[in-house]
Amino acid sequence: MTLSTTLQTSRRSFLKGSAALAGATLVVGYRADGALAAADTAADLNPFVRIEPDGTVVAIVKHFEMGQGTTTGLTTLIAEELDADWARVVPEFAPANSEIYGNLFFGGQGTGGSTAMANSFMQYRQAAAGARAVLMQAAAEAWGVSPGEVTIEGGVLKAGGKSAHFGEFAAAAAALPVPAEAPVKSPEQFRLIGKDGLPRKDSSAKTDGTAIFAMDVKLPGMVYAVVLTPPKFGGLLTGFDASGASEVPGFLDARPLADNSGLAVYATGTWAAIQAREAISAEWDFSGAETRSTDALMAYHEGLLDEPQYVVRGDEGVAEAIGGAARTIEAEFRFPFLAHASMEPLNCVVEPTEGGVRFHDGCQFPGIVQPTIGHLLGVDPAKVEVVTVYAGGSFGRRATPKADYHVQAALAFQAWGGDAPVKMVWTREDDMRGGYYRPMAAHRARIGLDADGRIAGWDHRLAVKSILKGSPFEAMIENGVDATSVEGIGDTHYALPAMSVGLTDAEYGVPVLWWRSVGHTHTAYTMETLMDMAAEAAGADPVEFRLGYLPGDDADQRRLAGVLKLAAEKAGWGSAPEGRFQGVAVHKSFNTYVAEVVEISLADGAVKVEKVTCAVDCGIAVNPDVIRAQMEGGIGYGLGAVMRNTITLTDGEVDQWNFPDYEPLRMSDMPDIEVHIVASDEAPTGVGEPGVPPVGPALANAIYAATGTRVTTLPMTESGVSFA
Repeated sequence: MTLSTTLQTSRRSFLKGSAALAGATLVVGYRADGALAAADTAADLNPFVRIEPDGTVVAIVKHFEMGQGTTTGLTTLIAEELDADWARVVPEFAPANSEIYGNLFFGGQGTGGSTAMANSFMQYRQAAAGARAVLMQAAAEAWGVSPGEVTIEGGVLKAGGKSAHFGEFAAAAAALPVPAEAPVKSPEQFRLIGKDGLPRKDSSAKTDGTAIFAMDVKLPGMVYAVVLTPPKFGGLLTGFDASGASEVPGFLDARPLADNSGLAVYATGTWAAIQAREAISAEWDFSGAETRSTDALMAYHEGLLDEPQYVVRGDEGVAEAIGGAARTIEAEFRFPFLAHASMEPLNCVVEPTEGGVRFHDGCQFPGIVQPTIGHLLGVDPAKVEVVTVYAGGSFGRRATPKADYHVQAALAFQAWGGDAPVKMVWTREDDMRGGYYRPMAAHRARIGLDADGRIAGWDHRLAVKSILKGSPFEAMIENGVDATSVEGIGDTHYALPAMSVGLTDAEYGVPVLWWRSVGHTHTAYTMETLMDMAAEAAGADPVEFRLGYLPGDDADQRRLAGVLKLAAEKAGWGSAPEGRFQGVAVHKSFNTYVAEVVEISLADGAVKVEKVTCAVDCGIAVNPDVIRAQMEGGIGYGLGAVMRNTITLTDGEVDQWNFPDYEPLRMSDMPDIEVHIVASDEAPTGVGEPGVPPVGPALANAIYAATGTRVTTLPMTESGVSFA
């Protein structure tokens, strides 16, 4: 193992490893009562920092890594406060323990909502500052000097001509009390936070193949399984014929899952299991299944717009303002189901332990997996261990509130007998046709402008299926309204004089889930396209028009205006080269402010996205390189989705099956991207998702500038747009 390799561990191995080094290791973390403490083992606390005897600093990372940079970002916080040698700081995934490693924003242990850095920023820095304090105290006592005379540089303690690396004082420091409020650095003291070019901690291992993903996990005696599932959502298994599978080399058996949701097919390898599954026929009960096609589902959504179920915002005088307007804008928007389509298909390994089970998984929500599987298998949730490994993408898919693929794996493990490890693998076709999706949505808006071209009233209605209702996060719902359905509209920061927002929950059998940037994926598109339409009706420049509704009355407006001005300036707004056309959008999501200018060209009527200029204000930029990468990745992900992607159904069955008909963004589609990060001393906010929402409407507005066509139905190819 190299220092750049991320370690994976379970609670048991974590304790064993710490105990083996007892007397020579320093661990600093939080006790159950929330107080910082130091020890020489992890028996009495779950640490965030561990100092090994050789001076290596281990950062215990409570958020999983799916490519977004948590293993680098959280490690940076530890290394910064310790003044450690970056090359000698390694990340290690934390064991599953929601009490200690819970997400401070939503409770249980989990990664999502672009919260990893935001909820950990002070927690990790304070733990590292505590470790720094006891190390300096231990050195001072040994050298007969005051702690104030001890300095740290590159992981080396120094005072009075003496020096020692962290490991040499780990044992002595472990016996000292940690100050309740060890001071953390002020921004002007940062040497790693905000540093450009700091190498990512996962790059080397992912490049040389030593990084372990769930697909790489192999255990002695392991059986491989795939599951034959119904072609319609909500179908149940009533019978099967596996006689044809007996001819497949490596086939072991086929057994129904306990809830009749599918048939587990077992083999000595994944390919054999897949081949055997194809040779099996099954009968299904579709009496409780979703059987509608896409057109019928969209018509149903549009019908729900007539009489909203919930009033999200109801300013007085909206109807009168629109009725008496000098000019009225009306538009309807349609958004399709979208798949997450991450590179690594869903998979995990379940193995038996004494009194429980252990999952090996790129696990996004251990805090949901433990109680869910504990209840399913009838074991103490504390006996459901989760060994977290790297995940090859997710975009929200691995964070299902019902732990869907973990449940399926547990049922397959149970059906096999529960006495041998079972590796459950989904093919990409399994997830594309039977997974969870960004919900379909329909919007209808009417905007009235007065004689001076100012917005007088805005009536907005939308219909979308709730993601939170029926989930462990249902407590976030207020007055019946799922905030993720209307975020970006109901809480818009544009200073609109009168606005009404109505929401209706759609109901259908297709499972839905947060998709990268959740509700902002459709609300930002609608709002920013409508703002362009209003600017056109007012005869105003789109940037100046938006700034007129961001007067700076609060921090949100000032920061939105700041990124909008910066993006426009850097993009050369209004002075695009000959044959180029520009569109703009600005949006706040996950407490981060992003503006994007998309520049396109036309070739025989086909659109070519040439350049995207992005300005982002995410507070303190802990890792500028990671932020730029996340903005670039979000822009590419968002572009691919609005350009061509859609999940459609025929009589309840998903039509798409893999990348040939759910086409990801191609290298030839990727534009030049410039990312400009606003300097800030504000607390850091999310960067994994906020790059996505503005790019779709910015592209749509650029297409209108070039062609005079408003794109209100996605994907754009279904609105007649072709791409070069």
